[in-house]
Amino acid sequence: MYFFSCCGNGLFDSCLHLDVKVTLRHVVFVRAGSTVCVCVCVCVCVCVCVCDYYGKILRKTSDLKTNACKTPAQPTPAFIRDALMKVHPDVCARYYGCGLVVPLCVEGCRILDLGSGSGRDCYVLSQLVGEDGHVTGIDMTEIQLEVARNYVDYHMNVFGYKKPNVSFVQGYMEALTEAGLEKNSFDIVISNCVVNLSPDKKLVLAEAYSVLKEGGELYFSDIYCSGQLTEEIRNHKVMWGECLGGALWWKDLLRLADEVGFSVPRLLTASIVSVGNEELQHILGDFKFVSATYRLFKVPKGPPEACRVVYNGGVTGAEDRLRFDCRNTFKANEVVEVDGELANILKCSRFAPDFNFQPPGGSTELCCVNPKADIVDPFELAVELGSQGLSAATGGCCSTKSADCCR
Repeated sequence: MYFFSCCGNGLFDSCLHLDVKVTLRHVVFVRAGSTVCVCVCVCVCVCVCVCDYYGKILRKTSDLKTNACKTPAQPTPAFIRDALMKVHPDVCARYYGCGLVVPLCVEGCRILDLGSGSGRDCYVLSQLVGEDGHVTGIDMTEIQLEVARNYVDYHMNVFGYKKPNVSFVQGYMEALTEAGLEKNSFDIVISNCVVNLSPDKKLVLAEAYSVLKEGGELYFSDIYCSGQLTEEIRNHKVMWGECLGGALWWKDLLRLADEVGFSVPRLLTASIVSVGNEELQHILGDFKFVSATYRLFKVPKGPPEACRVVYNGGVTGAEDRLRFDCRNTFKANEVVEVDGELANILKCSRFAPDFNFQPPGGSTELCCVNPKADIVDPFELAVELGSQGLSAATGGCCSTKSADCCR
């Protein structure tokens, strides 16, 4: 480990004179003439700025300067609302998410929350995985972790658990194994409006991939932009803290996921983000932003083989129909033909026990053929959902405008 001071300009300004401890791989040595300057790479400076922003500047959700972290990405199911009602108000008050990252079919699962903050999503999932499951939250901000840890005993008592099934770790999502998290040990990795805060998204995806079990899933909501952002926007410290300056062009997510080894990202839902700040909007110009929830699976590669599937209705909260993504919804006991990519995911993931698999072209009467997985533009989906009156408004129930909205 090495100690050093940050130097530079732009995004680096807010980090000036702060001492940070990081691993060698985050340090860049620059030789200028006969003088050797030890400078911090962007990754570290962003981490320091974000840590400062979420630890010192933001004390409650009303301190946010834009609407980016206030956008609900989908309506909240009743059983999740019930779970939210049991989370302590102090934990909800420091929640800064942009979507709903509560996947279905999680009973008994081991889940990791990247950038868990005050622990709201962890405590919701704690109830859903049950006493046989476990939820781990990792965050780099000590102030946020202190809030989360202070309420472990409170929540276990409310949930009626004999021992905690939640734990919180301080560390970086770009270095999960260095934080003591084992490879191939989690069924699901979630993240709520946090991946955009990292300047090295590929490393975040790679680390998530490494700690996931075979068949595991990365299920996350984040902010995406309509193009590759300018250097001015990327170097704006408030933009970073507000989840805009680090937003990926959504097409880059597809590329990075493939490079890491994940299946093609499957889009669940999306909603347009209104910035709500004239000064920052002027800097952003014509760039548009969307809050979107994707699911990526760690499944074996191989020739895809289409098949017929029958959903048996076994997923809690989706007994009648299971909405798998924005283009695939399975009604219980109906025979559906799916393409090879989706068939591979269903067969190799935690959803396998909830489906019966049949070869294509069988004698069973076919109800429908699900469309082949095409790349869905999240901005087009947001407009589509908005025209249907779904998920279009900024700051609805269970957004961050009010910690009491679901109570």
